Amino acid sequence: MPMTKHAPSIILVTMGGPEPLLLRHFRQRVRAIDLYDLSDADFTGTRGLLLGMHCDQRWLQRMQTRLTTFVEQGGRVAVCGQIAHPFLPGLRRFIPLTNYQRDDLIVYERSPHPVWIGVQLDDLTYRRGVAGFYGRGFHTPPAGALVVNGLGIARLPLDFVYRLGRGEVLVHGGNDLWGYVADSTSAHRLTPQLLDWMERI
Repeated sequence: MPMTKHAPSIILVTMGGPEPLLLRHFRQRVRAIDLYDLSDADFTGTRGLLLGMHCDQRWLQRMQTRLTTFVEQGGRVAVCGQIAHPFLPGLRRFIPLTNYQRDDLIVYERSPHPVWIGVQLDDLTYRRGVAGFYGRGFHTPPAGALVVNGLGIARLPLDFVYRLGRGEVLVHGGNDLWGYVADSTSAHRLTPQLLDWMERI
């Protein structure tokens, strides 16, 4: 789809299905593109890409050169989920927790970041009184990454951001951050703040 000067500057990469809830809330800021159309997409005016946990990572590996160039030239990418097939420099495979207890699932702040401003960590740790929805494992970040949130007493790197050329990659080792868009807790702040961060380049 050709970009116009008023077109949304953030692309949500989808895998088919019904209209994402994110678009119902932020249609002026976000447009959706099917993953398998991404290779032909016009990135003119695009500041951010949202790559969710259900994306075909093998296909993204085929797109690695284009995705890397996008970030290196100043774009921002948010990657959510469990990486099995790394598709950007700096991404490593997901390491799941084993034999974990509730305390191993508690989210702790390690460094402040604008995407998480005002989000209460208990609202990430627990959902409907159950721990573990936000993350049950971690990725090893590349050297120089800013680790934002850690998991459990060991503060294992659950959320982190690292530079790649002139751009940045944000990694969350759990469900899509924009899945909290209609949440009734402080976690609803994640979505608009993520979009703000992507556009503030």
